[in-house]
Amino acid sequence: MNQERQTRGQPPLGVAAKRAVLSLACTGLMVGQALAQGEQEAAAALPEVRVLAQVKGEALDKAQRVFSVTELGRDELGEQPRAEVESLWSKVPGMHVHHYQLSGVANALVLRGFGGGGHGGDVAATLDGIALNEATSHADGYFDLNVVVPLELDKVNVYRGPVSVLQGNYNRAGLVELRTRRSGNYTDLDVSAGSYGLWDTQAALGRELAGGDQLNLAAQHSRGDGTRPSAGFERSTVSGTWKHHVHEKLDISLSGRWHEARGDSPSYLTEAQWRQDAQGKDSHVQGDGAHKHFGTLRLDAQYALNANTRLLGFVYGTQQDFVRWFTRPRSGSWMQREERYDRSVLGAGLNLNGKSQLAARELNWMLGLEQVRESTDYGYWDGLINRQRTAAALDDRNTRLNNTALYGQGSWQATGWLQTSAALRWDHFDGSCRLLGAETGGDECHRMPGRSQASPKLGALAQLNAQTAVRASWSQGFALPSDFAKYALRNSELRANIFRQTELGVQWKPSSQWLLDASLYRITSSQEIRNTAPGEYENLGATLRKGAELQLHWLPGRAWHIEWAYGRNRSEVTQNANAALLGQRVVAVPEYASTLHARWMPRSDITVHGVLRHVGRAPINTSNTEWAGSYHWLDLGLQYRLPASVARNASLNLWLRNAADTRYASTTTLIDGQRLVAPGAPRSLQLGLQFSL
Repeated sequence: MNQERQTRGQPPLGVAAKRAVLSLACTGLMVGQALAQGEQEAAAALPEVRVLAQVKGEALDKAQRVFSVTELGRDELGEQPRAEVESLWSKVPGMHVHHYQLSGVANALVLRGFGGGGHGGDVAATLDGIALNEATSHADGYFDLNVVVPLELDKVNVYRGPVSVLQGNYNRAGLVELRTRRSGNYTDLDVSAGSYGLWDTQAALGRELAGGDQLNLAAQHSRGDGTRPSAGFERSTVSGTWKHHVHEKLDISLSGRWHEARGDSPSYLTEAQWRQDAQGKDSHVQGDGAHKHFGTLRLDAQYALNANTRLLGFVYGTQQDFVRWFTRPRSGSWMQREERYDRSVLGAGLNLNGKSQLAARELNWMLGLEQVRESTDYGYWDGLINRQRTAAALDDRNTRLNNTALYGQGSWQATGWLQTSAALRWDHFDGSCRLLGAETGGDECHRMPGRSQASPKLGALAQLNAQTAVRASWSQGFALPSDFAKYALRNSELRANIFRQTELGVQWKPSSQWLLDASLYRITSSQEIRNTAPGEYENLGATLRKGAELQLHWLPGRAWHIEWAYGRNRSEVTQNANAALLGQRVVAVPEYASTLHARWMPRSDITVHGVLRHVGRAPINTSNTEWAGSYHWLDLGLQYRLPASVARNASLNLWLRNAADTRYASTTTLIDGQRLVAPGAPRSLQLGLQFSL
């Protein structure tokens, strides 16, 4: 790689940069408050204006009930201090996070029998309707939720299975849909400090301005020393949206986001080392870590065609640079590798949604058209010594992936007790690959032939009585050939890997004290893509995933709330060229995951929390001869709401994480024949203050 590529866009997060980010955040918050105060009287004199602010997919909220969707609102989001969004996933039945404990690197999500979400492409993620998945990064579909400030979120929906029409590729296990606050007057602050140098500060401000305008700002700065040597991290994020009310039918919005982070990492331990010193560091690991800069700018327009129909349009651009260093066993010794990703994205779309009548019954519908063009400069080196390169690049190339999508969905209230939904998404992909410098890796790098894929979704919900609703759905998803397989001429005939899900669910509320939501699912895959030789692949293989999920709420008394989220699955290989793998479980998917959360309110101003998490064992190799063990941990929390005379809407939170100081491996993996462990976090204390003005 040339010198320009080696030094481009990768400065550490220095003091000046941190001050600039935090100054921008503070200035924005103060300006927003000043604007609101200066225009408060004028706004009060204006007639009420209907707010058109809306993001892609919001019109289909009512249709979500026909599918299994976990909705997390402001109550769940603000229940306890959260430095990162993924701490919410224990509330989702069957969802699990493989914590790699690698600073600045996204962890892996497990959902519906798939083990490669987040760090790979099994789960899609959107922020206000815009995809966060990266076309080329570690594995296709990687996304990093650290670019989101938890305090800015208004709602999170987790679609379970390939049921959402909002995303195509990466949507086989489900979709994580995040929506930020885009209306209202609020000033929120969340400050927490804890063991191992943890410090997290978040602020969010919303103001309704004169003339129907709206301003929303958010900022976060988080740092910590980590529980192991060389595990420090630091990250800062600012975001803002200004909506301008042009006239009674038209709103335009300008949004921006900036995130930068750096972290050091002690990498994995061998299992033997972990048993001797659970929070130690292998002597082979020198200089591991990651640096990242992420910026995005977006323009939205929302136009009301009539009282029931609105047109949404958006265009956005994203620039990102990301580098990581990671030491692991390779060819009998430990070697450090470097990966660099300089990424640029340009996307645009139109979204038409509305309400109409079909056979005298309400029909909610949405039509969409989008195009995304993504370009990534990718570099990969191996055999480094403390971040110093010792050999030529294995890969030094630029990849481009273009996606054009058409989609539509309708939700029809067929009768007073029956709701139906039908959706179809069509995706077309093409792209290219070109070398940027000399390589030694040997993967082909050519133009990607055009590929198209249709994904239908069908669902129905029957309200049997006031207490019971039954749902059924069938949906299809897909996965493109991964990594550089799609840019190889010899693989031009490869077809997409197809996933089909059938689901039955029931929601039962026998009384005001009980609410139960349960589902059974079955996901089959066909045309699995397997590697037959270096650079050569074929469609041969199939899998079967089936499982059960349960969400239970119980109020045994006025002072108690018991919540249980549980998921169990069986994921196995049903077709493979290697007969020995038939019937074996899919790698890195735990047999079950369970979270029991009990809340007790002895007084109106005091809440006591107890959270017990269980995770089942999981295979770590394809032959299922090596397994990661099951584990559990317990969190205890105490929340005290301060008197109104001291502060309005303020509370103190004290949390004891891993209260029993359980030793567990948050991830166990097999690399170069060695069992490696990412140690789970030991017992720690966290104190937080939350208040709203």
